[in-house]
Amino acid sequence: MALDLSSLNQSQLAAVNWQDGPLIVLAGPGSGKTRVLTYSIARLIDESPQARFRILGITFTNKAAAEMRARIDGLLSNGRERAYLTTFHSFAAEILRQHGSHVGLRPDFSILSQEADREAMLADAIGAVELQDEEFSPRAAQLLPAITRMLDECVDLEKAADWLGKQPHGPGLAAIYAEYRRKLISANQLDFGSLLAIAVHLLETTPAVARQIRRVYAHVCVDEFQDTNSAQYRLLVQLVPDTEPNLFIVADDDQIIYQWNGASPARLEELRKRFKMPVIQLPENFRCRPEVIDIANNLIRHNSDRAADKQPLSAHKSAGAANGIRLHSFADFNSEVDWLAEDVGQLPSSERSRSVVLARRRRLLEHVVEALNGSSIPAHIPIRKNEFESAPYRWLHAVLRLANARQDREQLRRLARAFFQLEGINIQVDDVVARAAVDTGDFLRAWLDAAEERDALEESTKEVILAARSTILDRLDYLGFVKAADGWFPTVQKRLFDPSESAFDEFEDEVEIWRSLVSEIAAYRPLQDMSLHNFLQELDLRAKEKPTPPDAVRCMTIHGSKGMEFKHVFLIGVVEDELPSWAAIKKGPDSPEMREERRSCFVAITRAEETLTLTYAREYFGWQKQPSRFLAEMGLIGH
Repeated sequence: MALDLSSLNQSQLAAVNWQDGPLIVLAGPGSGKTRVLTYSIARLIDESPQARFRILGITFTNKAAAEMRARIDGLLSNGRERAYLTTFHSFAAEILRQHGSHVGLRPDFSILSQEADREAMLADAIGAVELQDEEFSPRAAQLLPAITRMLDECVDLEKAADWLGKQPHGPGLAAIYAEYRRKLISANQLDFGSLLAIAVHLLETTPAVARQIRRVYAHVCVDEFQDTNSAQYRLLVQLVPDTEPNLFIVADDDQIIYQWNGASPARLEELRKRFKMPVIQLPENFRCRPEVIDIANNLIRHNSDRAADKQPLSAHKSAGAANGIRLHSFADFNSEVDWLAEDVGQLPSSERSRSVVLARRRRLLEHVVEALNGSSIPAHIPIRKNEFESAPYRWLHAVLRLANARQDREQLRRLARAFFQLEGINIQVDDVVARAAVDTGDFLRAWLDAAEERDALEESTKEVILAARSTILDRLDYLGFVKAADGWFPTVQKRLFDPSESAFDEFEDEVEIWRSLVSEIAAYRPLQDMSLHNFLQELDLRAKEKPTPPDAVRCMTIHGSKGMEFKHVFLIGVVEDELPSWAAIKKGPDSPEMREERRSCFVAITRAEETLTLTYAREYFGWQKQPSRFLAEMGLIGH
């Protein structure tokens, strides 16, 4: 049965029916871009039942990829496996698993997700380079941002010195950058930046691999293209042929708010010219009320770098009886926060989870959370975590990582520390390393041997160690080991009389986080078909973020809210030096930084489905402030 496209408007239908060749879909906020993208993929599959080509769909977050998979599952009964929906980083990891031998990587490479691990690797690189500049004595923590930027820009090793130009200590920094990349590959480890940089290097220097990928994926679709950095852009152009690529791009130049992370308004135009891409616009907004659309159009038209002939947003919703926009001013920030807590408190509890407080900076939100909690209103600031915090899951994760890399001393150290918190038994890392040296060199085996010899071992702990031997040690049956560990954790929790050692801090949340991550990975690929190293890579590519309590008001930075929508939006701190930031004001009224701040405000206000409340004060932390110029540009106050 053919897909039902009757619910699409004329612009959406034109995009979904696009057959071959390149296309840019300029999709404004709330215009149904994800719907258009998934329908396009589903239609291509549905109308080519006998074809063998696959469709590659690339998003920026695992959550977005999972949402697209669920939507396509709902649209298609057959052929769903022909769509590979993933993120830039996950696809780069897939390329390197299959073809990394060309650059010296083994498929079981691990991912450095913590800054401390990256700093340790960089410190080794600094120590290995003979610096000629006596005035250059860099520390790893100090140098890491520069190394990260070079990776994000995919700086070639041979061209690093030229790329740095006359930057102070350029030759030394270029040598350290090259050594850092070499050490990563030698250790069979990658960080997030090198995942992309080395995948790009592989594709650019091994054309046969790029051609093979293009044969498999005849169509490439990209969501939120405007957020790409240089590495992501260079990866993308290697995935499609130079002429007439089947490249379907969804983007919005009015929502580029990651310039600090390498996104650029010029990149969309560069892509359009490179592939001579026609454009279809989706200006109709299905999310916001007409009055919000009006002020959003007023605001964003002040940006001079928008796409040519960009159509203004139009509202699908009809106007309500009352105005959905409120603007309030206060003498100081404390008054602003107190009023906010009182106003949010008047919302029905059922609507609080559909409400958000947005601010340019996290510092303001911390005061809001304190005020809301003080009024018995649950509030939550989402915090991205790359590692588990509770001792049970730190132990589990370390065992799995050590099973994958048997001589990883850092994972052995983490395993031993977490086990001491859980059992009170201190197994010295140096003793385990010495024991392994006279046997097989296997740190995991040596640790299990040492643990099993301890007389004070609880019976349930003996059982989980025996389970580790029969599952993860020799057969790499990680699913069996995880099941045994899951059964052991509650037993340990019950007999820990004094939880002051904080072994189980965050444990209840991390039970839910672990299950959610495993479920998400299983939707990506069946776990029984996934090797341990593949599972670990996918686990390390995902944030270990605490879930929002079901009845809590979310408090988020504007950047964190992108791609989301809420019934009630409260945008606070709408003053000069906050929104726009002091740094943008210093750069000038038509600077790239000021235009990005304006886009941030545009993104914030277009999250609102029903009501939009904007607030500002005349004093923040002892400093006098003026209302944001953006309020005047929106037409909410006089100039």
